[in-house]
Amino acid sequence: MLYRICRFLLLVIYNVIFRLEAIGKENIPAEGPVVLASNHLSNFDPPTVGIKLKRKVHYMAKQELFDVPVFGPLIRDLGAFPVKRGGVSKEAIRSAIGLLQQGEVMGIFPEGTRNSAEGAAAKKGAAMITMRSGATVVPVAIIGNYKPFRKMKIIYGKPVDLTAFINDSSPDMLERVTEAIMVRIRQMIKENQ
Repeated sequence: MLYRICRFLLLVIYNVIFRLEAIGKENIPAEGPVVLASNHLSNFDPPTVGIKLKRKVHYMAKQELFDVPVFGPLIRDLGAFPVKRGGVSKEAIRSAIGLLQQGEVMGIFPEGTRNSAEGAAAKKGAAMITMRSGATVVPVAIIGNYKPFRKMKIIYGKPVDLTAFINDSSPDMLERVTEAIMVRIRQMIKENQ
């Protein structure tokens, strides 16, 4: 219930202030595990990725945010869970895979942190979570800069075909999956700027 109320309030704000246009929502499966892999420009990105969707989107959020009074419990109630920064957080990876195995949707920013530079290095976590869970990965491009009354776009691309990697056990498989995802995200950004 809290998720629906917050989503509605944010939807009004996003539609009025940022004039957010969602393109390609039909590319997101109506059910089953989905990873929404997006570029990461701002702290506003997590709600931006999921605001126009009917399905609830879960996120990892840096551990420090959960220590902020009121805000920490709020984001936990809205579907976020903590991740320790600066290394591999096995608990966060287990939580993400568990949610996906239950058929949920995860929003993941492969770059790991906010980054406006094109071609920023991506981490392997999104690829690992996707491959271990068997989720469909949908590339997402956020276009715009969150300036009031300027139009923004959120573009959901066609799912990335990762079938070539299913039985791949080579040491660089996760790097290649990560690159396949990031190539699609960068391509969508370039085509829509």
